[in-house]
Amino acid sequence: MTGKPAKGTNDIDGDTTSAMSENPVMEEILLKLQHGEKRNETFYRQLAGVLRELIERGALRGGEALPSERELVKATGFSRITVRKAIESLLNDGLISKRHGAGTFVKPQIDQPLSILLGFTADMQRRGQESTSILLDKSVGLPTANEALKLGISPSEQVLRLSRVRVAEGEPLGIENATVPLYAAPPETIDASLYEALRQSGNMPVRAVQRMHAAIANEEESRLLGIEVGSPIFHTERHSFLANGRPIEVTMSAYRGDRYDFIAELNIEH
Repeated sequence: MTGKPAKGTNDIDGDTTSAMSENPVMEEILLKLQHGEKRNETFYRQLAGVLRELIERGALRGGEALPSERELVKATGFSRITVRKAIESLLNDGLISKRHGAGTFVKPQIDQPLSILLGFTADMQRRGQESTSILLDKSVGLPTANEALKLGISPSEQVLRLSRVRVAEGEPLGIENATVPLYAAPPETIDASLYEALRQSGNMPVRAVQRMHAAIANEEESRLLGIEVGSPIFHTERHSFLANGRPIEVTMSAYRGDRYDFIAELNIEH
C-alpha cells in the first residue's frame, strides 16, 4: 500500500492536537481513519472514503474548502502521494474542484426551491450553467393503468414517454422519466426542453404536486449518474396540471443527493 498509516490515538503530537481542536472537520477525519473498519483498503481509498462520506452527509458543504494536502499529510501521517491520490479520486467523481492558487473546494449544492415549477433546462439557464441531456428513451405507446389514472386519459389514448439523464456543465445530476399525453408533445417537437414543447402546443403546466423521499442509488442509477451504488439520492414524483385543472404530466426522477438541496419556505399558520 502507498503511504504510511494514519497516526494512532497515542501518536498524535501537539501540533496535530491543536489543529484538531481548531478544525472539527479534521478531527472527524482522523477519528474515522483511526476507527475505520476497512483496513484491507489502500490508504488513499480509506482517506477518499472518509472525505466522500463527509461531503455526502453535508459535514463538508458546497463551496467549502477541503483541508490542504499539507494539512492532511501532517495530520494523518500519510505520504503526499497518498493524499494526492485521494483528492484526485474525489476530483474524478465530480465531488470537488480545484481553483488555481486558492485550493480545493467541495462543489456547490444546487438549491432547488420546492415552490417554483421550472424545467431542468430553464433552471440551469437561470443559474448560468450549460445543460445537456443523454436520451435513454423517447417512445409512444398506450398508458399503464396508473399513468391513465394520473393523466386523466382513457386506456386507449397514447402517451409519450421521455427518459433522460440530465447533465449540467458535463456532470450528470439526475434521471427524469416523464410521461405526457401524446397530443401535448409529439416526439418531433421535443428538442432540449419538454416544457418548451408543452408551451408551444399550448399545454404548459401552471402548477404541480411533487412528492419526494430519500433513497439510495441502485446499480442502474449509479451507472447513469456516475456515483457509487448505495450513494444517497432523492426520488421525486411530479404531477403537473394545466390552468383548467387538467393533469398534463407525470415525471419520476432521481437526483443526486450530494449535489441537490431541496428548499421549502415555511410560514406560520394563522
